[in-house]
Amino acid sequence: MRFTPTEEQAQLKELAAKASRQLFATTIEKDEEEGIFRREIIRELGKLGLTGIPTPVEYDGAGLGYLEYAIALEEIAAYGAAYAISVAVSGLPQVILNLFGNEQQKKKYIPPLARGEHIGAFSLSESHAGSDAGSLKARAVKNGSEYVLNGTKLWTTQGNVADTVIVFARTGGEGPRGVSAFIVEKGTKGFRAGKTEHKMAANASPTCEMILEDVVVPASSLVGEEGQGFKIAMTALDSGRITIGATAVGLGRAAFEYSTKFAKERKQFGQPIADFQGIQFMVADMYTALEASRLLVQRAAYLKDSGLPFTREASAAKLFSTDATMSITTDAVQLLGGVGYTKEYPVERYMREAKVLQIVEGTNQIQRMVIGRSI
Repeated sequence: MRFTPTEEQAQLKELAAKASRQLFATTIEKDEEEGIFRREIIRELGKLGLTGIPTPVEYDGAGLGYLEYAIALEEIAAYGAAYAISVAVSGLPQVILNLFGNEQQKKKYIPPLARGEHIGAFSLSESHAGSDAGSLKARAVKNGSEYVLNGTKLWTTQGNVADTVIVFARTGGEGPRGVSAFIVEKGTKGFRAGKTEHKMAANASPTCEMILEDVVVPASSLVGEEGQGFKIAMTALDSGRITIGATAVGLGRAAFEYSTKFAKERKQFGQPIADFQGIQFMVADMYTALEASRLLVQRAAYLKDSGLPFTREASAAKLFSTDATMSITTDAVQLLGGVGYTKEYPVERYMREAKVLQIVEGTNQIQRMVIGRSI
């Protein structure tokens, strides 16, 4: 496993950082405050090859690995975690279709997603089926050469702007084995976004309920086979935990860099507060947690890229990095003191953004279950 980036990875890192600075670094505060999702940002990132990094070249992706994906997402998240989440979520249908889709589905749906021309979404959770995804109630009934879908999904990131949504619904009996996955296109009759959630943070990446009222899709929209939906979802979430870990590293890095710069400039008792041992101990802990987080994410990505089992490592990376970033951003607010609690400084936003990373792609309590059961 490499700990020093290759020349290609270094170039990708700089490309992602430069694009983020130019595209949304100066607007992210407004986007967050007003809940503005700028679709053109995803399109521009796509033109640079940043929205389909691990997708094969034959489907217009960059054909790189998850290690490169993690590097790019860290840079994007350092300037705007919400847009890193959007890129990662739009990547989930690409992962699912590349692994489980047939050739016709791959050729139709993956290329526009990989190019950033289309937005993707992943619609699994329901009001009584969050962590317990195998208990979902939305149904898909086969009627000849079609399926009719009914139900309500919750917590669908960018569902209201997505062109291609992977929807999970029950085709069989109770439990995980009765769940199947379907491709539902934007504009399909009866398929619409409901309430958009007013969240603590990451409002530039909209989250909403999706309502299915007699939604008719062709049988060719079934991904894989009937009953494979739960397996498909869990496989996608394994990969998604790497991307959320990378997002956490980028966000934590932003908080660390901002607060340490502040500590060198802020003077109390006649000297920079960075000279005080109490501050230095905080900074040392922040640095160590951040570095450890990045290495855990890179290890999980390396295993995935090598074709080796990585489920436990992805859960560990997601668990540790998101808990670490929650701690880092909290300490960043503390380090700035009173001004850190105001909206004039970005660290309060970093702290709010960090919270959701402990919840999405499986709560950190679920990650502990995955890790514990594996051991």
